[in-house]
Amino acid sequence: MDFIDYYKILGLDKNASEEDIKKAYRKLARKHHPDLNPNDKEAHKKFQQLNEANEVLSDPEKRKKYDQYGKDWQHAGHFEQARQQQGRRQPGYAGSEAFSNDFDSGDFSEFFASMFGGGGSKSGNRQRGFRGQDYEAELHLGLREAAVTHQQTLTVNGKNIRITIPAGVENDQKIKLKGHGSPGVNGGPNGDLYITFKMADDQKFKRSGNDLYTTEDIDLYTAVLGGEATIETLSGKVKLKVPPETQNGTKVRLKGKGFPVYKKEGEFGDLYITYQVKIPSNLSAKEKELFIQLSKLR
Repeated sequence: MDFIDYYKILGLDKNASEEDIKKAYRKLARKHHPDLNPNDKEAHKKFQQLNEANEVLSDPEKRKKYDQYGKDWQHAGHFEQARQQQGRRQPGYAGSEAFSNDFDSGDFSEFFASMFGGGGSKSGNRQRGFRGQDYEAELHLGLREAAVTHQQTLTVNGKNIRITIPAGVENDQKIKLKGHGSPGVNGGPNGDLYITFKMADDQKFKRSGNDLYTTEDIDLYTAVLGGEATIETLSGKVKLKVPPETQNGTKVRLKGKGFPVYKKEGEFGDLYITYQVKIPSNLSAKEKELFIQLSKLR
């Protein structure tokens, strides 16, 4: 696996504080967010790299391993175990601390290869494979994106992974892509990739489970006399009859016009619409006179 300089990705050096990392990630994530760069593949790739860098450097334990072991940081536990096992076979073994300075960061991969890789050990012991590290990633979606089944390409450690996202995924929902994590050691299985979906707010709709909520403005005359209102849904616009004397805040339900149910084709939640009656402004003298007459009739 090629070395990825997470500090460089965030524009920082190794002395960066936790607050520096947080600020750099937020600034760059906003700049390269896919929602702001829908047709920019490089921005999408950069956004994935930023998420990887932040996921490692914002975690003190992961950062410590990354700083010490470089590209092999995910195998740090196996490395320590193997180094101790090798040390015990050496005369005068005094524990893992006795070997703490035997390797610099460039030697780790060779050490792994000698301990777990091809060629076998001098003692003739059977070699053991280790499972690769799992990866964690976030995928940001708009509500309308999440409402349709579609494909996206993720870049993980320089490799493109094309996935199909079923309609109806929820905020913070996590899926597993088996075998797309860190490569195994000495023939061991690859780790898995866990993707957590993050949903951006929508200007028109609010989501609760599989139901959607929205508001619709109607003028005073339609509210009083009745008429029609054109309502936007995820599947297009529909016309609704507005009964006479409709009150401000009245709610109506459109069955089956909500959000698709995850992995249940043809099933949808409902859409709830709240009417907001708009009071006319900038009345002419004639209009004011008519309203005065109406008020006297009441």
